[in-house]
Amino acid sequence: MTSDGLPTLLGTVVGGSLTDGVEVRLAEGASVEDIPVGSYVVIQGETRRFFGMVSEVRLAATDSRLRSAPAGFEDPFVSQALTGTAAYGSIVVRPRLVLPSVAGAEGDIAPARTVPGHFSRAARASEADVAQVFGAEGGDNFAVGTPLDMDAVVCLDLKTLLQRSNGVFGKSGTGKSFLTRLLLIGVLQSRLSALLIFDMHNEYGWEGGDVERGRRVKSLKQLFPSEVSVFALDEQRARGASVQPDFHVEIGYGEITPDDIMALRETLGISDAAAEAAFALGRRFGDGRWLREFLRLEGSDEIGELAARINVNGAALATLHRRLTNRVTRLPFVTDAPGADAVSAIMDHLDRGKHVVLEFGRYGDDVIAYMLVANLLTRRIHDRYRERQSADAGEGRSTTPLTIVIEEAHRFLSPAVASQSPFGIIAREMRKNNVTLLVVDQRPSAIDAEVLSQVGTKVCCLLDDERDVDAVMAGASGSRELRSVLAGLRSRQQALFFGEAVPIPVAVQVRDYGTDTSYDALMRRRPRREAAARGPAVARSNGAASEDEDDDPLFG
Repeated sequence: MTSDGLPTLLGTVVGGSLTDGVEVRLAEGASVEDIPVGSYVVIQGETRRFFGMVSEVRLAATDSRLRSAPAGFEDPFVSQALTGTAAYGSIVVRPRLVLPSVAGAEGDIAPARTVPGHFSRAARASEADVAQVFGAEGGDNFAVGTPLDMDAVVCLDLKTLLQRSNGVFGKSGTGKSFLTRLLLIGVLQSRLSALLIFDMHNEYGWEGGDVERGRRVKSLKQLFPSEVSVFALDEQRARGASVQPDFHVEIGYGEITPDDIMALRETLGISDAAAEAAFALGRRFGDGRWLREFLRLEGSDEIGELAARINVNGAALATLHRRLTNRVTRLPFVTDAPGADAVSAIMDHLDRGKHVVLEFGRYGDDVIAYMLVANLLTRRIHDRYRERQSADAGEGRSTTPLTIVIEEAHRFLSPAVASQSPFGIIAREMRKNNVTLLVVDQRPSAIDAEVLSQVGTKVCCLLDDERDVDAVMAGASGSRELRSVLAGLRSRQQALFFGEAVPIPVAVQVRDYGTDTSYDALMRRRPRREAAARGPAVARSNGAASEDEDDDPLFG
């Protein structure tokens, strides 16, 4: 800013286009070294103010001899005389939005469909400009961090975020779990959606790990004890934990369907014929009894006789029997006589306004355990939401949306299994049955392209595989400039946000998490929303307040 409060001149527009961006020749005193790709610039046109992102930084010269014969220019006096005249810097800015003509004034913000004219003045975006574009923290706006080169706050529109499935991507070690935890806290506080989190690495329940700093950090249950329920798959690990889970999950033989086996066929290492044999067994014995009856068979003779009766390949059926015996029913939580029904328990907690974290304990590294449980529970819960949505629509009620969080999402959404996976169905439905996904993955290129195209908002930490970058950027407006921004991110605590929950793409220094100060800042923004948006039970009972609301300090 100048002494009179006006923005410092960065440069003037000298050419360009809407597609490729406008070129801004830097003014005297403005250095290319201080303007990183991803910075925000406001350009004052004749009648409009344009808000855009720097997509390229260039060095240029009016005389080609400066490039071909630079001898003698090492003299500081000569260099200083030529800089800004014969040799100059320029930046390319792609206009994204049109702001009100007066800085800070109220008015509509619209997508840019034209460009500022020649010699329009460009300046760095101010904090007020950023606040005008991304909104102020509070209500449905959740602060995720600051732009990389300024202290202004960047907010996500949570209401828009939750209207579609979303994704958090980045290579291993870039802080995806920390970012996901922040997003979940924002959703939890907004009460716009219930959460079901498949916690593969035990990061979202009571506490999580910060490997880089060698410490443990508070997670959802510790921050919001009255609103988060922890379900445990690993009873042995849970027994030794300082905080006991709310429910121990067991999977009964009668709950495992042929569809679950089909979704696991690659992981189990079985052929399509062996997976299809499960459906033949279901038709023979019934979906609730097929696995129990199948596992009672002993020896190749009995299996061969059954194969002949149900008209399937004997070798394929034998392979299926061996894989199920050695790799599925050996899991301690898979039993012929389970206790309480896990799906009913999850639905009960969701209906009481609780968010559910399912911790896998030591089974998080077992791909079969993770995929079996996540697929099985999601399929049944999605079916119940579908039935409920249909019933509620007929009675004029509204079911609170559910967001399901999965890590290692490519295992469920690869091209080979996405069509059978309940997660693939949910992604394609968008929000048809009030269920959406938050997928967390380090290999987005392994996710089915059609599914990835349904992701409304993408949060990308550093990716170093070109195939992953291509997959994430597919269909994104201005993907070339976004690639430059993504490539310039640091390996920790920085991310690129783009999609429907932000008005324009933004590279963010992610807000701190894991200190007492950061916890206090998160808890201070706790909003108080209308009762009808508090949770599934409240929404389905036509807005009656929860019994413990007045006694819970988090509601204050």
